[in-house]
Amino acid sequence: MPVNLSAPNHQDLHPVPGVKLGITMAGVRKANRRDLTVITLEPGSAVAGVFTKNRFCAAPVQLCQKHLAANSDIRALLINTGNANAGTGEDGLVRAHATCVALARHLNIAPEQVLPFSTGVIMETLPTDRIQAGLPAALADLKADQWGVAAEGIMTTDTLPKAASRQISIGGATVSITGISKGAGMIRPNMATMLGFLATDAKIAPGLLQALVTEAADASFNRITIDGDTSTNDSFVLMATNQAAHPEITSLDSPEGLALRAAVIAVSQQLAQAIVRDGEGATKFITITVEGGRTEDECKLAAYAIAHSPLVKTAFFASDPNLGRILAAVGYAGIGDLDQTLIELHLDDVHVVTKGGRHPAYREEDGQRVMKQSEITVRVGLARGAAQATVWTCDLSHDYVTINADYRS
Repeated sequence: MPVNLSAPNHQDLHPVPGVKLGITMAGVRKANRRDLTVITLEPGSAVAGVFTKNRFCAAPVQLCQKHLAANSDIRALLINTGNANAGTGEDGLVRAHATCVALARHLNIAPEQVLPFSTGVIMETLPTDRIQAGLPAALADLKADQWGVAAEGIMTTDTLPKAASRQISIGGATVSITGISKGAGMIRPNMATMLGFLATDAKIAPGLLQALVTEAADASFNRITIDGDTSTNDSFVLMATNQAAHPEITSLDSPEGLALRAAVIAVSQQLAQAIVRDGEGATKFITITVEGGRTEDECKLAAYAIAHSPLVKTAFFASDPNLGRILAAVGYAGIGDLDQTLIELHLDDVHVVTKGGRHPAYREEDGQRVMKQSEITVRVGLARGAAQATVWTCDLSHDYVTINADYRS
């Protein structure tokens, strides 16, 4: 059961001028489910992306990176679920390329102008025949207002589709930012087991797009963890169609650039947090903030040590205020000269630890009260400096094991 998450209202997802989406049932792995999505972009659009840091990355990830490096005129994205096309060797690359060729022929573009994405089971042969056979239906379905349906079409173990949208004003013109994502397990930064696609009609200098998508990922999808596993297929793509009626943004530090950056990050964070809220078997959404560090990196070390700990996560599932587990995680996070006598710990409004020891006023029933909530904030103070970092995670339940034990059945 997702934690305070509901399916998006399709009417709230703003179409992005220059973007169309088509979705169909191709039977990639199972019949009668949406599993093939095509996104087309008008000429003049720009695309940038960030991808998994898993060295055993999937064939479509390799091909996406190659196409983006060689081509500034990406015109289409092709997304399949049910099969990750990872751990498939040279044959996987050949098959990923074949799907790009097939879509390119339909659109009268070059295969290098297509970006392929896959998600699903690893080490299984990509059924290119089914994907190719499904392309005409997906293309016939192309519409600008299909973001909600596309969010459903990229799901795997997700229980709900994930989409977010907003509009802002830049230079007197209305600018739309809309995105979708998928992910529920095998979630860890760098990036998570996820796909994310975000589009805007903002007019932005192409050279700024990579910096913007990297910053957005670092503030969102690279701040979530469910189970500490890094996937083979993670991809987050930002598309800009440049169709909005405002002067081109030439600096992300300009007032216009700052407005766009804030909106892109906000939508990205909403999508990333939705992944955690829909974490496999999750019953609680947990925000972990570590402050008072010398650097942001050491704050992230401590935050992720807490967020990845199975002992911490199972304690949250049980609403058991066994909070020494949090202190232990901070201690082994890798901050070599950490002074434990300066550590502070809060659960929401409850002051649990002060100066490295139990707060005199702390009562276990207060800790348990907070841990029974569906949304919890853990705040750790290191008293070493002014840096801070926040990550989002969930608890670890019996259902997580059941879902992953049955995943391929």
